Amino acid sequence: MRKLVRWILGALLVWAALSKIANPLEFYSGVAAYQVPLPGFALRATAVVLPWLELICGLLLLAGLWTRAAAAWALVLFVVFTVATGQAWARGLEISCGCFNLEALGLGAGRMRPLVEMFESVGFAFVRAAVLALGAVYVLREGAARPWRAREGTV
Repeated sequence: MRKLVRWILGALLVWAALSKIANPLEFYSGVAAYQVPLPGFALRATAVVLPWLELICGLLLLAGLWTRAAAAWALVLFVVFTVATGQAWARGLEISCGCFNLEALGLGAGRMRPLVEMFESVGFAFVRAAVLALGAVYVLREGAARPWRAREGTV
């Protein structure tokens, strides 16, 4: 079960990172839309560093390398994102989280549009981030219960 959760977290982190890396200006606009009281340089640094941190964590989780460190960083990312989306949702901001580019999959039009809008809503992003944080906690706890395992596939 731990391996499945680790793979899901890794795949979602890689997917989210690649869509942000492919569209850095769009991601920066998304970060700014949260209206967090941070100076401009901090928002720009977030828009540059965050996708690469997500990509590294995701790849490590998928590969089963340094899984505790990757899961710990993923947990930090998910908790920060839960707080950011929660404050935006509480303030009634109508923004997309910018994490997953569903338009690239051709899901943005037609009958799928309401589902895509729900999936990209800040409320759904809040719930998703909280569930993913719980998944990272699970990977961390299960890894702590078996510290002698260097990699997921070893005995």
